[in-house]
Amino acid sequence: MLTSRRAILTAAAAAIPAAVLARTKKEEKRMFKIATEEAFAIPEWQEAMREVPQEGPEANEVRFLRFVQSVDDWRIGLTNFAHRLSVMDACGVDMHLLSLTTPGVQSFQPDRASEIARIVNDRLAQIIAEHPGRFAGLATVAPQQPIVAARELERAITELGLNGVLINSYTNDEYLDLPKYDPILETAARLGAPLYIHPRTPSPSMVNPYSSYGLIGALWGFAADTGLHAMRLIMSGVFDRHPNLIVVLGHMGEGIPYWFWRIDNMYHKYNDLGATAAIGIKPLKRLPSEYFKTNIYMTTSGMNSHANLDFAIKLLGSERIMFAIDYPYESSEQSVKFLETALISEQERENIAYRTAEKVFRIKRAI
Repeated sequence: MLTSRRAILTAAAAAIPAAVLARTKKEEKRMFKIATEEAFAIPEWQEAMREVPQEGPEANEVRFLRFVQSVDDWRIGLTNFAHRLSVMDACGVDMHLLSLTTPGVQSFQPDRASEIARIVNDRLAQIIAEHPGRFAGLATVAPQQPIVAARELERAITELGLNGVLINSYTNDEYLDLPKYDPILETAARLGAPLYIHPRTPSPSMVNPYSSYGLIGALWGFAADTGLHAMRLIMSGVFDRHPNLIVVLGHMGEGIPYWFWRIDNMYHKYNDLGATAAIGIKPLKRLPSEYFKTNIYMTTSGMNSHANLDFAIKLLGSERIMFAIDYPYESSEQSVKFLETALISEQERENIAYRTAEKVFRIKRAI
């Protein structure tokens, strides 16, 4: 089916007159683009991260940050906004939706985490105000203190005008499906603030098998951990408790859409066998995949594959997919080229480039 769809679009493109094609290319270059998973950092956070012990459960994050600091393009890209804007302009990206780079504040002790989160959010609001129309932002909160985090999320949305919240997967080896984190989820749902779940290295209780062969990071471990987190939200009934909660996953959904059929099939099978209680499955109001299709959006960050995009559009529709680069860790030029050369309709391209992001994150362009 995907092959025939591509063949039809290719044949249609070949039949377009040269003048029309030239005009279309110009229009593509002018198409507004919002990139929705774009990391930044501030000096206060960088200094605070130096306080994190180099041994213990957060050691992987400390090592990752050291690695980031050793790569000039990444170090400069995170903190130098003049450089960032020059890259955006050169590649035709109009806006970045900014979020504090992993691991956010989740490596700190609780009080320190909440303190740094507040500083980060104030600075983020300042950066957005200094560059009208170029940046929007996702709040940072400290899940270590769920009630404090919920209050900070409310402040970030209602007072600072931020566009959602990003949490870096687990905190203290725990995931957001646990009832103790409900204040954060309830506040996000009530405010209509999308929750972006960003990867970390696999949690301490699962990390050992990922520690070899480069599997601990973006090659495999990030998706394994974040996909697990999203599945825990679905299977625990979080979206039954909070039906208005919107979650965003990067990297084309962290692999979950590819597994829809098997997930639903096994959920049915366990129910039919009467085995749900024995293996800890909770009864849900809908099939697992249906929650993904209604409560979860995904971005293209770090997944510049036309085949994957074709599959995602067929399965979910372009209205649930948003463009992202994963700046500065991925190439802006390559990501833009991926979007502009995809064999999709212009309506689909517009949805992915900016329309869905404007709707989901309630982003308003500068007048």
